[in-house]
Amino acid sequence: MRSAIVLGCVVLLAACSNPRQEVTSQLAQQVLLPAHQQWHDRNAALVQAVKGFCEGDAERASVAQAFMASQQGWSYLQPLMVGPLSEGNRSWQVQFYPDKRNMVAQQAEALLDSHDPLTQQALDGASVVVQGLTAFEYVLFDDSVDLQADKARYCPMLMGIAHHQQGLSGEVMALWEEAGGMLAQLTDFPNDRYASAEEALGGVLRVQITGVDVLKKKLGTPMGRLNQGVAQPYQAEAWRSRQSVASLQASLAGAQAVWERVRSLVSDGELAGKIDQAYAETRDKLEALPAPLFELVQDPANQPLLQDLYRSLDTLETLQQAELASDLGIQIGFNANDGD
Repeated sequence: MRSAIVLGCVVLLAACSNPRQEVTSQLAQQVLLPAHQQWHDRNAALVQAVKGFCEGDAERASVAQAFMASQQGWSYLQPLMVGPLSEGNRSWQVQFYPDKRNMVAQQAEALLDSHDPLTQQALDGASVVVQGLTAFEYVLFDDSVDLQADKARYCPMLMGIAHHQQGLSGEVMALWEEAGGMLAQLTDFPNDRYASAEEALGGVLRVQITGVDVLKKKLGTPMGRLNQGVAQPYQAEAWRSRQSVASLQASLAGAQAVWERVRSLVSDGELAGKIDQAYAETRDKLEALPAPLFELVQDPANQPLLQDLYRSLDTLETLQQAELASDLGIQIGFNANDGD
């Protein structure tokens, strides 16, 4: 981290004359890099928790707690995925979602059947379907898996996934902090990735707004909005661990962290207030949900509550994608998720 501190000191002098460069530098150093570091640290803790459970006397609950921390660290990071994590198929290695055909369970069991015991090399060479947190969640929470009684079969997969995640996040961190890496590209312009601070800011906002759109889909899909109103509870993110709402909350917090740095650039005070309110209302509605999403979507009586939350997310996305982009004079462009 020493290189990041030195870089920050140098860049600060240049950024003072350019508010957008100052904000972009703040985003890189105070939001994006710390979020990646948190994700990496939680992956390291996951490795230790699995080791304690599989090799010692630690309880399964300690692994569950570490998994949920890693899952939320990843969820927080999703609206911030600029650079290395969005490239080279890396994000799919963290989480295979949506899993429309229960491929995670099928491929996890097939891999275990073909390797006795499963080795790290075999898992690292396997499909992304079995390398990430969705497969880890399957082993830890699925009703068909008796983890306590069958540690010899499933522990190598838990350990393999945890090590794979730690290696992946370590690789991403190195790409952020190396000379000329992502941190430098968001703080010193022009560079190979961005010609200017304005271009970099637009790139961050584009990812953040896409992240809010993804939140709508993670809520709307299990609600049945894309399935003629028929609920799809098994399409909820993290449905096995009943952590769908916690993941939505973490992603919303990540998106809001970007907004809180960008807010100083907004010329329209009324618009800034509307976006503040949209975040607060959406957060409050998520916190007020009375049960896991997996359960809520199966009772038609909960549809008004869920539809109200969906509208809040839609309002938040529209305010940023249209009005905020216009105020800042930034072309957000086509959203890769539009039309889904």
